[in-house]
This record gives sequence, structure tokens and C-alpha cells, in this order.
Amino acid sequence: MNRYRIDPLPAPLDPALRAKLEQVETATLGHVRLTGFANRTIQALDSKQTVRVGVAVTLALPPMCSTLMHYAVSKIRPGDMLVVDRLGDDRHACLGGAVARAAKQAGAVGVVIDGPVTDINEILDEGLPVWCRGASSLTTRRLNLGGTFNRPIACGNAPVLPGDIVLADASGVVFLPADEAENEADAGIARQGRVARTMERLQNGERLGDITGVVKQIDDAIGANADTETKTS
Repeated sequence: MNRYRIDPLPAPLDPALRAKLEQVETATLGHVRLTGFANRTIQALDSKQTVRVGVAVTLALPPMCSTLMHYAVSKIRPGDMLVVDRLGDDRHACLGGAVARAAKQAGAVGVVIDGPVTDINEILDEGLPVWCRGASSLTTRRLNLGGTFNRPIACGNAPVLPGDIVLADASGVVFLPADEAENEADAGIARQGRVARTMERLQNGERLGDITGVVKQIDDAIGANADTETKTS
């Protein structure tokens, strides 16, 4: 019986779109989007991780098994982001130093795993950006249990399709449908421009509540309430 479900690799990410998205922080999208965010417990191994953008190559691994992981890192291309569904297994690490080196040499932009990793220092030394649920010394084995490659998965409680665009940094991971990525990039760049102007005004001594209008909003509400109480007393 064939335990594997293997689909073709998705289309590569357009370099111009990648360049746009690399200017956008995940927290910028967090101000406006409600969907596509991986659970916050999936965090970058490097606390100073800068933005990485890649096209999602999806993988679902059965608990304890890493056979398909070895296959996946042998198939991914430069610019791909490997996204791994551990199917509920939070004990066994499917990525360590050797797999990290293989992924890095294949040109992977990074790896997002809904589970732990091992050999953290080796992974950091390899320079492969990794997002995961922490560390485990208990590892997977090549048990030939099957799995799926480039089929729909879930990662960090978010649905992920092969070909989705992955945006990840020190604040977390966002999965964007490919047809929404361009608009999100443009809106994110514009928003960050507005934030930069706010930061400059703060540096020049203005108060945040005055800049955002919150102070006036609350003062007006207090004044209106006081007027109402005076008229009814």
C-alpha cells in the first residue's frame, strides 16, 4: 500500500513580489489581518530573526517518522519555505543539524515546524532560519510511515496550501494566499511609512495620544458625559 501522497512543487515566488514583502514585518499585518497567523508558540530560534519570505512547500509527517522529511529537503528549491505539519506530535524533533544543512544547501529560505527541533546550536550555526515550538532531544526515525508532500496541511492552527506565501520574522509567522500577497505588501509598506512618521513625531516630543487623537477623543467623551449629568441634575 502506498503510504505517500506526493504532489508537484508550487510555482516559484516572483522576485519583485518577494522584494516588496521583505519590507513588511509580520506585526504590520497583525494590525489589519485576522487570519493566516500561526500560533504564537511557533517562534524563531533566533530572537533577532529578520524578515524571511518564501513560497510554502508543505509537508505532513506522521509522529516519530522523518522519512518524508529527508525526501522533502532533497526536492525543495531556492526560495522555498518548508512548512511542516507534525500531525499533533509535539515530542519528536524532525529537524536537527544534518537536515538543517541539507535544507540550507538546497536554498530553502527557512523552515516552519509545528513541533520541536533538536541540535539548536548546530541549526543556528548553519544559518537556516527556523520557526518551531522549541527543542526536544527525542528525535524522529526513518520508519517509512508515509505522509504528504505539497498537499493542504495545518501549521500552528492555521491552514496552509502549497503555493501560499510565508512571511516570518522574530514576531511570528503569517501564511498569505498567493492572490492576496501583492495587496498586503503594498498596504504594509504604506502602513510602515505612517508608523515611521509617528516615530519621528514622538522623537520630536509630541505625545502619542495627541498624535493618534485619542486624548481629544476621550476628553470629548468626558466633556459630553459631564454636560449630560449637569442637564439631568
